[in-house]
Amino acid sequence: MAIYFVGDIQGCLSELKALLKRVNFDVAHDELWAAGDLVARGPNSYQTLLFLYSLGDCFKTVLGNHDLHLLATYAGLKKPKTSDKLDELLAAPEAPKLMDWLAKQPLLRKLPNEAVYLSHAGLSPQWSIEQAVEMAQFAQQKLSSNQCTHWLAIMYGEKPNDWQQVYSEEDKFRYTINAFTRMRYCLTDGTLEFNYKLSPKDAPAQLIPWFDLASTQMKGCDWIFGHWAALMGQTPYTNLFALDTGCVWGGHLTFLRWPDKAIFTEPTHKKP
Repeated sequence: MAIYFVGDIQGCLSELKALLKRVNFDVAHDELWAAGDLVARGPNSYQTLLFLYSLGDCFKTVLGNHDLHLLATYAGLKKPKTSDKLDELLAAPEAPKLMDWLAKQPLLRKLPNEAVYLSHAGLSPQWSIEQAVEMAQFAQQKLSSNQCTHWLAIMYGEKPNDWQQVYSEEDKFRYTINAFTRMRYCLTDGTLEFNYKLSPKDAPAQLIPWFDLASTQMKGCDWIFGHWAALMGQTPYTNLFALDTGCVWGGHLTFLRWPDKAIFTEPTHKKP
C-alpha cells in the first residue's frame, strides 16, 4: 500500500488522471490524500469532484478556501464568480450529494499511527499541534451540522487574526478557517496575514512565512500543505512539504508518495 498526497487540483482532472496512471494507482490498495482546493479556476471542477467522490474510502481530503467558497456559493451566500468556472457543478444533478459530502470533510488530517499532518494552508504559529487538532474538530462539527449555512456566512472576514483576540465561538470559527485555509504569512508577533502571495524572497521584511514561526511546534512531525503556489514546492525544512505547484496557473500537479517521499509531477495540459 502507498499513500499519495496531491497538491491543489483546482479542476485539473486530466493532469490528476495522468499522475494516477503513471504511479499505477490501485483503488483496492492505495490511498489519495488531497491538500484541498479540489475545485475552481480550472477547466473541470464538476467532473473532478465527481471523480474524487467516486473513489470512495481510498480518497481523503482537507478543505481549502476554494472548497469552502464553493459551499458558500451553493448555499446562496455568495454569487458565482465567472473566473471560478463552477456553473456546471452548481447546476449538476449530483450537486446536493457532492456538497453534503464536501461539507463533512475536515480541515486537518493525520496519518494513522504516524506524526504526519495534512492541511491546506498550514499550522498557525499561535497554536500547538494539540490546539490545531482541537480547533479543526470544532470547525468540522460546525460545518457538518444542520447549521452549516449559518457558519459559512460567519467565516468571511479577516478579524480576529490574533488568537489572543478570540472571544466568542464566532471568532474562534473564523480564526480557525482562516488559519487552515488562507494563511501564508504572519507578522512577527504571530498574527495572521492574508493578502501577500509571492515567495518569501520577495516579501517585505515585516512578513514572516508561517512555517518559520511554527517550526518549533512541528519538530518531530511532518507537515504537508498546499495553497502557496509561489513556493513551487520549495521549503527550508526537511519535514515540510509544499504541494501546490500551480497546475491551474500553467505550472504542474505534484504527487508525494508516502512513506518513501518520492515526488511525481505532471505539467499542465492547459494550452499556452
